[in-house]
Amino acid sequence: MIFNSLSFLVFLPTVFMLYWFVFHKSLQNRNILLLLASYVFYGWWDYRFLSLIFASTLVDYFVALALPKAETQKRRRLLLFVSLAFNLGLLALFKYYNFFIESWVEAWSLLGIHMQVSTLYIILPVGISFYTFQTLSYTIDVYRQKLEPTSRFIEFAAYVAFFPQLVAGPIERASHLLPQFRVLHQFDYQLAKSGLSLIVWGLFKKMVVADNCSYFVNEIFSAPYGFSLSELWLGAILFGFQIYGDFSGYSDIAIGVARLFGFRLMTNFKFPYFSRDIAEFWRRWHISLSTWFRDYLYIPLGGSRGNKWQQVRNTFIVFLVSGFWHGANWTFIIWGGIHACLFLPLLLLNKNRRYVGNQQLTFHNFFPVVFTFAMVTLAWVFFRADSLAIAIRYVGHMFYNSNYDLSFFMKSPKIILLGTIVAFATVMMLAFEFWAYRKQRVEVRLSTPAKIAVVLLIVFMGVYKNPSTFIYFQF
Repeated sequence: MIFNSLSFLVFLPTVFMLYWFVFHKSLQNRNILLLLASYVFYGWWDYRFLSLIFASTLVDYFVALALPKAETQKRRRLLLFVSLAFNLGLLALFKYYNFFIESWVEAWSLLGIHMQVSTLYIILPVGISFYTFQTLSYTIDVYRQKLEPTSRFIEFAAYVAFFPQLVAGPIERASHLLPQFRVLHQFDYQLAKSGLSLIVWGLFKKMVVADNCSYFVNEIFSAPYGFSLSELWLGAILFGFQIYGDFSGYSDIAIGVARLFGFRLMTNFKFPYFSRDIAEFWRRWHISLSTWFRDYLYIPLGGSRGNKWQQVRNTFIVFLVSGFWHGANWTFIIWGGIHACLFLPLLLLNKNRRYVGNQQLTFHNFFPVVFTFAMVTLAWVFFRADSLAIAIRYVGHMFYNSNYDLSFFMKSPKIILLGTIVAFATVMMLAFEFWAYRKQRVEVRLSTPAKIAVVLLIVFMGVYKNPSTFIYFQF
């Protein structure tokens, strides 16, 4: 089930009414309702994969309960290994099996040895990268004695499968979200109102900005060799807006839906395209994932405590693993490597924390913001391209192409109209977010006229186009 579908339009009010008016007196019944609703939400796509999320929940629930009772450190490490092996094993099987087999065959073919291997093509379960990381953080925190394990299975299962953020995050830590399942929430009108505003804003970014950008992006990336330099640059820029509108839109809707039930999720985006360097960009983009890798990979590797070589090594490991987390394709690994290379000069010059906590943008920041956006845009080409060869040729044509025309964007009145909608919606999104950024807020607050305009655009897009899935569902 997706947020921008008619089924969710029926599902959400139904669960909302049951939560506040039928099960309002019992915390246990509310958690059971949320768990069942979450399983319906997830199983709507393919009910067979419910067994995976349930198995992951069971393993980490019992491992966490056993950790405080373990008498030796060896026993504790063994229990942690069980959790790591099971959850990462699920990812390896369902997400990376085909990639490893195909890479193995291609590596031998470079040596002139052609192997015939029957690849078992496995369907990737939606959201597996998100809920496995969420359960892993719980087990690791219990192992580190930063968190007491819960003995209430329903409470823990509801935390793992909480439907607003189940499929594409934010990746919530148990220390933040799990205690909220122990509270019999009272309806908070202001919280619900802000939640509805976030839902509307998220749908605008998804349905009006991202989905319309996707038309041009898909056309250009499907056959990039026939387009001019200007069209290739516009295609890359539009993909930058598409993936931001799509993913941050999902996060806004998830946070907003959670607020309707009295829950508070972490902020996952803080206007990343206004960043002045790559370090600041990663403090503002997909925050739940970047902080996860910081706490559970970068710091355990030694973080910034060692010498410069060790810091460089740790940085590259984190970015490459982050790229690989996004997908089983060399394009994602190269994408991560590009960001590591962009981050490296800041690390070597000790400027990677230059903009921590500094929200103020001035005219002097204009060129650093544009330069950072340009570097991020070039990296997005590798993220979006179907293969490494296509990405390399795409980037090459962005610089070594003498054709500057924009005939693709002008070839029919319908495309001109669509391009106008894309331009207007994107400028509108950036203008509102820049205003919120200047006010040092973490979310956009719309005036009544702006809300009316946004809702009308969403309704128009809902009638004009069929709902499309979110990009990060594939991860």
